[in-house]
Amino acid sequence: MKKFASGGPSGGRVGGAIIGIVILLLLAWGTVTCFYTVQPEERAVVKRFGSVVGITDPGLHFRLPFGIDQIQLVATERVLKQEFGFRTRDTRQGERSTYSAAQFEDESLMLTGDLNMIDVEWVVQYRIDDPIKFLYQMREPTRTLRDISESVMRRIVGNMLGSEVLTIGRVEIQQKAGEEIQEILNQYDAGIRISTVEMQDVVPPPAVQPAFNEVNEARQERERMINEAQKRVNQEIPNAEGTALRTVAEAEGYATERVNRADGESIRFSAVLREYQQAPTVTRTRLYLETLNEVLPRIGQVLVVQEGQVGPLPLLDVNRQETRATGGDR
Repeated sequence: MKKFASGGPSGGRVGGAIIGIVILLLLAWGTVTCFYTVQPEERAVVKRFGSVVGITDPGLHFRLPFGIDQIQLVATERVLKQEFGFRTRDTRQGERSTYSAAQFEDESLMLTGDLNMIDVEWVVQYRIDDPIKFLYQMREPTRTLRDISESVMRRIVGNMLGSEVLTIGRVEIQQKAGEEIQEILNQYDAGIRISTVEMQDVVPPPAVQPAFNEVNEARQERERMINEAQKRVNQEIPNAEGTALRTVAEAEGYATERVNRADGESIRFSAVLREYQQAPTVTRTRLYLETLNEVLPRIGQVLVVQEGQVGPLPLLDVNRQETRATGGDR
């Protein structure tokens, strides 16, 4: 009985110590769970007994302890991305990104409108616009986004020619895909805002790569020949137009000269006619002398040889003075 009596107080003290430790642990747990921190790029969705009671902004906040208030952090200010046809393995600051060597042909291989196979890799960048809708409107929002993106991209590529997808159609595909993905997400009320859709590598499958290279070479050769022909056209047409304009200008100048000369001769003839009517004899004599003065210098030297004479007799040697001046015969 004494041992029992003596053990009673010690057992009470042990029990009190355990209760005190439990209380301290509860207080510590309650203190720790009373506060939570939200990072600048995040928003916190607060649930109380499983029901959403609000959204908190970045900073230090109070909540009911012991798991009464549950917090779900959502990166609403961060640009997220989904990769299709490839996976980024490692991205470090200041270094080039490395990619997985695995093939994801089930995502990237597509059939174009002209029944050609194309290997398309693209990235969908998005932001979480509404945290509550993102978390609770649908069961797997990220998986839904991937399914929608792949479906839209396959439909757009399937409605275009393979040559357009590989060359000039990239910008159009990106724009249309972004608009259609956003429209479907709005219908689902998913709380996701599409930022951009960017196509990465767009190439034919490895099995048809040699044939595709030959086709590209043929197209490049065709373009080169077309460019050369266009260059020749651009050179020849201006030259021909210039030659035509020069010919027309020369003809117009010649016509103007002939007309002016004819007008001058007619005016001169009219003037001579008036003088002849006033003094016919004088005018005839003057015209005769002027004609001789114009014609005789052109006939050169005339020699008349008579029988019995040693040397020739110069006749009408009108060029004697000019011959002596130049030192020879004309």
